[in-house]
Amino acid sequence: MHEPADLRDGVVGALTELADGGTDLIVMVSDSTSTSKIASFQQRYEDRVINVGIAEQNMVGMAAGLALGGHVVFTANAAPFLVARANEQVKNDVCYSRTNVKMLGLNAGVAYGPLASTHHAIDDVSIMSGLGNVQIFAPCDALEAAQMVRYAASVDGPVYIRLDNAKFPILHEVDHVFEAGKPDVLLRGRASEESGGRRVAIVALGSVVGEAFAACEALDARGIAPTLVNLSSIRPLDTNLLTDILGEHDDIVTVEEHSLHGGIGALIAVQLAKRGIARPLRMLGVTEGEFAHYGTRAGIRRHYGIDAQGIERAVAEMIGMPIATA
Repeated sequence: MHEPADLRDGVVGALTELADGGTDLIVMVSDSTSTSKIASFQQRYEDRVINVGIAEQNMVGMAAGLALGGHVVFTANAAPFLVARANEQVKNDVCYSRTNVKMLGLNAGVAYGPLASTHHAIDDVSIMSGLGNVQIFAPCDALEAAQMVRYAASVDGPVYIRLDNAKFPILHEVDHVFEAGKPDVLLRGRASEESGGRRVAIVALGSVVGEAFAACEALDARGIAPTLVNLSSIRPLDTNLLTDILGEHDDIVTVEEHSLHGGIGALIAVQLAKRGIARPLRMLGVTEGEFAHYGTRAGIRRHYGIDAQGIERAVAEMIGMPIATA
């Protein structure tokens, strides 16, 4: 684990490199220049940033039009307003029409904390998964975010990248290469006497992968070594490889800062069932059928057990070992 970095810095760095390299790139924001941290790119390429103001539907529609004119267009605005307010434009102008628009969903999950449900995006993966023709990604660190942006620019068609608004640990080595569709195994676990001979797999999404990594470190100190899978590529996804990996384990825990309805826990449950793989599955996330609690982000993660301590506790409960106390 390396020093924390902001996912948006990775994104903006990659966008700058692409523009420097000759990519016909346009970035569109909806009064979200500070949220996207696009200022350094805008200073270098002032004519390539278009701020439409608080008008998300206009932004997405204009992005589709510019893409049809031959540009590679990235939109960068708050995820809750992209998937909700501009839903029709995302569905029809981008996804149904297969326009070359790359959508950056900023401040996803409960990043806005005390601003509560009007600003939380706990359904973006579910909503985007219900649309056709769009690739869906969620980086866990700035290095992966940068690689996803480069990948998105290299392929033709809609892409959604779920992003965050803070610094998170760099979990990958500098030589890591993002592969769309491939489950990213960050840690390979093992059975042990302390785990009762059981192998545990943790599958996590986006910025909570860092929480899962910290939980794995704490568990390792207690003699438990889970496998950690960073499910950063939601579509495309090699489901056979994913279920092969999970089928090698006795217990599975999924972790997401997203509703349990339509998230990665549900996705994994379906894939295991399709393959006839029966395993105990513990899904950690925002309770299905509810809006997320409000408060500090740390407090919300603690409430849903998707912080490091909550994940450690879930694994301990699954294998029947004593719960660690502070």
